Amino acid sequence: MGGVRLGIIGDPVAHSLSPKMHQAAMRQLGISGEYLLLPTPATELARRLEEVRAGFNGVNVTVPHKRAVMPLLDEVEDRARAIGAVNTIVNRGGVLLGYNTDAPGFYRALESAGFLTGEALVLGAGGAARAIVYELVSRGWLVGVANRTFARAEQLAAELGAWAVAPDKISKAVSKTPLLINATSAGLGDPDQAPLPEGALPADGAVVDIVYGPRRTKLLRQAAAAGLATMDGLEMLLQQGALAFELWSGGPAPLAAMRRALEEG
Repeated sequence: MGGVRLGIIGDPVAHSLSPKMHQAAMRQLGISGEYLLLPTPATELARRLEEVRAGFNGVNVTVPHKRAVMPLLDEVEDRARAIGAVNTIVNRGGVLLGYNTDAPGFYRALESAGFLTGEALVLGAGGAARAIVYELVSRGWLVGVANRTFARAEQLAAELGAWAVAPDKISKAVSKTPLLINATSAGLGDPDQAPLPEGALPADGAVVDIVYGPRRTKLLRQAAAAGLATMDGLEMLLQQGALAFELWSGGPAPLAAMRRALEEG
């Protein structure tokens, strides 16, 4: 892998930490190349993918294009098709292949934290929540889904083999869960916003928030104050990024160098 061109497609992408992570990986391995921010409005998505086909080894895909990009690709792996979202594209000789590394990346993050409880409650019903629920259910976990719009939680649960938590039962379900996962955007860019009412926390166990800006969200601060184990979103970002890099490079990702780059911000 030499003289590579990688990037991230989304709208917006200016906040992304992916360039730092992947450029650190390339430096560590002595790979010449670049990882570019590729801001792409929805109206320009098809044109952007043709640019990728013509001149990139691969790209990441972030909001709002993870679903919209799928019909524009030549092939999509089974996991990404089941989830309904692609976050990594590999260009193999002009053939664009779609993958989802969010799902296995999240599980790797859980493994690294030692949070393999076998049972979880996921807050949210968007693309990130779908990836997480899919991966946990496929590994035999019992997974509940809670969302402000109950119909969306019901639909996700029915499609992926989870169970939906009724709005009036959320606080009780949270208190009983051994692993609470926030997969909503609550707290993103706002350290005082939380996805749940004050005091709604597991009685015992761990809390994961996939938001990584800020790293210590209000939810995680509340959980830590209550004596619960916590994990922020940086580890998921790292692990899904490492899996994407491995798809592009065909070899192991330099995890330590990538982690350092993320922690330095």
